[in-house]
This record gives sequence, C-alpha cells and structure tokens, in this order.
Amino acid sequence: MRNIWAFIWGAVVAILGGLIGLGGAEFRLPVLVSVFNYRTLQAIIINLIVSLVTVTFSFIFRSSVIGLENVLANLTVIINILAGSLIGSYVGVNYATRINERTLNRVVVVFLFFLSFVLIGHNFIFSFQSWQLPDLLRIGIGFVAGIVIGIFSSMLGVAGGELIIPTIIMVFAIDIKLAGSLSLAISIPTIIMGLFKYRSQGRLDEVKLEQKFMVSMASGSILGAFIGSNLLRYVASSWLYVILGVILLLSALKLARHKPSA
Repeated sequence: MRNIWAFIWGAVVAILGGLIGLGGAEFRLPVLVSVFNYRTLQAIIINLIVSLVTVTFSFIFRSSVIGLENVLANLTVIINILAGSLIGSYVGVNYATRINERTLNRVVVVFLFFLSFVLIGHNFIFSFQSWQLPDLLRIGIGFVAGIVIGIFSSMLGVAGGELIIPTIIMVFAIDIKLAGSLSLAISIPTIIMGLFKYRSQGRLDEVKLEQKFMVSMASGSILGAFIGSNLLRYVASSWLYVILGVILLLSALKLARHKPSA
C-alpha cells in the first residue's frame, strides 16, 4: 500500500512540475518527510533521484509542445547558468552532510517559504520588463545565479527550477514557457552532479533499502510528467504560479511543525 501511495504522490507532484517546467522536488520533499516519515537527509537523496526521473521525462514530453529547436536555439543560456550550477551543486552536498538534521530542516522550511512568496508574487515580479543589461553582465549574473541554484539543488534535494526560471526570464528576456524547458535542461546535469557527490561520500547507502519505494514514485512521476506537459497547451501559467505558491506555503507550514528524528 505504501508503494501505491508513492506512485500516486509521484504522479500528482510531477503533474505540477511538468506543467511549469520543474522537477517538483519542492512539493515532494514535505511529502517524503511528513507523510512517509523519512529523515530529512534521506528525503533529500530520494528527492534528487526521483527529481532526475521527473525532469528528464518532463523535458522529453515538453519538447513536443515547446519545440526542441527552440531549446537548442538558446543553448548559450543553458551553458551559462549550468556552468555555475554544476559548481554550486558540488559544493552544496558538503553543507548538507555536515550540518545537523534540525538545522537542515530549518533551512528547507525557510527555502520553501521564500519560494512560496516568489510564486505567489509572480504576476507582480514579471510585470516588469526584463533587465536591459550588457552581454558581459548577463553572463556574470547567469553564472553567479547558477552557483546559488546549484548549492540549493544538492543541499535541499531540489532541481532549483523556481530560481532558474525567473533568472532566465528577467536576465535573458525569454518567454516563461520556453524558460521552463530551458530550466529542465539545466536541472538534469545539476541533479546528476549532486547525486555523484552524495555517492562519492557513501550517502546513497542511506536509501539503498528504499529501492521499491523509489521505483514506485519514479514510475508515477513519469505518468505525471506526461500529463502535466500536455496540459501546458491549455493552462495559463500566471494562474499556476499563484496556485503552486499557495501549495508551497502550506507545505512549508507543515514541514515547520515536523520534528526531525534524533
């Protein structure tokens, strides 16, 4: 029964993720901790693994809607942010494995609160024109933003799409739907880097007994990513950001009440 619920939750979260261009990890993390009672670090590692499946299939499914040629036309943007995010994701694991569970839990809660307000305020934030910046400054901002995104990705087990998408829109003046696909392209190698670092530290052993659970959740995520990516044609993104922001806020409140295991 537990694995069935893992499939269902995986599908539900991936629908939301596939629709916007996210890995859905921000929604999945509170579920892993509060519903399935994983310790925070365990949840982060499982989250990264399932997120990798979600972003990979979301990218594949969304390509038929957005157009792969449009993604490839913005390869320089991907490389720019990715260069920083790979460095950040490698560094972030060191913080996640050195601080205690309670502190890590607080970091996750603060991050979720921050993202909820970013999403809820989406219409206000993006009512401004994208920044008119010199090319060299754009590259610099993209690289630094990538480092920050990468740190959060591996430290909190998220793909970082909520930070990547605003960066792409505001700095590089790209439409929000295309920005979602570019975000997925950036997230895939960023997550792989985080998992590689966890593996090198032997931390993947902490979830080796959870393989059936992860397969169930990942399978649900593939289905959800397919549904969400196809809904992209019909649902206005501006409304989705508000809805997802509220969901994140509720998730953060729930996780804040959770007491980490000793």
